[in-house]
Amino acid sequence: MRILRSIPQLAQVPGPIFLAIGVFDGVHRGHQAVIGTAVRHAAEAGGQAVVVTFDPHPMKILRPNESPRLLTATQHKIALLRDLGVSHLLVLKFDRAFASTSPEGFVRQLASAAQPLREICVGQEWSFGKNRAGNLALLQKLGAQLGFNVVGVEPVTSNGTIISSTAIRKAVEAGDFATAARMLGRDYTILGRVEAGQHLGRTLGFPTANLSAHSEQFPPNGVYAAEGMLEGKTYRGVVNLGVRPTISGGSPQRVLEFHLFDFDRDLYGEDVELKFLRYLRPEKKFENLAGLREQIARDVAQAREIFAAGGTR
Repeated sequence: MRILRSIPQLAQVPGPIFLAIGVFDGVHRGHQAVIGTAVRHAAEAGGQAVVVTFDPHPMKILRPNESPRLLTATQHKIALLRDLGVSHLLVLKFDRAFASTSPEGFVRQLASAAQPLREICVGQEWSFGKNRAGNLALLQKLGAQLGFNVVGVEPVTSNGTIISSTAIRKAVEAGDFATAARMLGRDYTILGRVEAGQHLGRTLGFPTANLSAHSEQFPPNGVYAAEGMLEGKTYRGVVNLGVRPTISGGSPQRVLEFHLFDFDRDLYGEDVELKFLRYLRPEKKFENLAGLREQIARDVAQAREIFAAGGTR
């Protein structure tokens, strides 16, 4: 997948160009419908589909105090789009200057750079430009003026509910991975970078990788049977998510720790994609480290039994 970082770089892509534009947090089934429409239409016309998205999430710039946890930070989003077979991705830096661009100005920049711009695909409710003043009707008006087609893709539903990043975020927060998976079209995962910890897990006999998530949404605190994807391989293990009350006295800072079975390699600085498979128990405070060690051993044994029985769903 070729990644572009500015609108003028669209001129480097052979036309006609079909754009799928959106924040695409989660790359869920609704987003996939928009992207798939652009890809299909481009293939039919012998053109190129380009997915256009933004980094960071616009809410982090426009209303940082209200900005939600993400389903997919940019690194994760890029990986998911690559897995979908997207050949060209334009990642636009979203800052205050970009946010002040008028809807008309944004679209005219795209039309000027693309050689030529044949179509723009968006969700029907998509809004864009300064003060979010742009909408599907304005896009269609500009398309008529500038000579490109506009497709507003209808929302996709799951069990009668419109699929949205907000709905998926709420499901994950509640630990309802089944609902999240139905809406995403895949299991929910978190992409985290391994960072240095206190090395206490190794002392207890269960070395852990501390994952620093890229602002992604956490499920409820607790212990889970989980899988970690690293360099194309899948490793099984257990995850502890929470405030580590036995160790840190219940600090409000949530920590994500992953113990991989039968694995002993330095992972510092590497990205691990983590999949929560089965909730085992709530987080709890133990009298001492010996009690914690014994419980971790039970957690590991339970998770191994679940994996052996194929009961991770």
